[in-house]
Amino acid sequence: MSDGDAEGRKEEGVLDEPKDWSVYVLVSDRLARTYVGIALDTDRRLEQHNGETPGGARSTRAGRPWSLACTYGPYPDRATAQRAEAALKRKRGRARLDWSGLTS
Repeated sequence: MSDGDAEGRKEEGVLDEPKDWSVYVLVSDRLARTYVGIALDTDRRLEQHNGETPGGARSTRAGRPWSLACTYGPYPDRATAQRAEAALKRKRGRARLDWSGLTS
């Protein structure tokens, strides 16, 4: 196990304070593309998408390098963040940067 996982546990079995989920939008610096995802740590996730650390999505390889354009949240749990992600993915391109958020 790494430093901390989605459950907020450490190797020693000590619980960290729970982290909030964020929805993020990446913009390719090379292509006219955006990418939407969720993460507990958006900086680490951006490094993964850019190939600096293992774990980026296959679909983002061609658009490297990516920049973090905006984040939405925080969301209290993964399920809420996934609902927001799905709603945001229905938008296209730069419209993803001006999203008004989840509505009930």
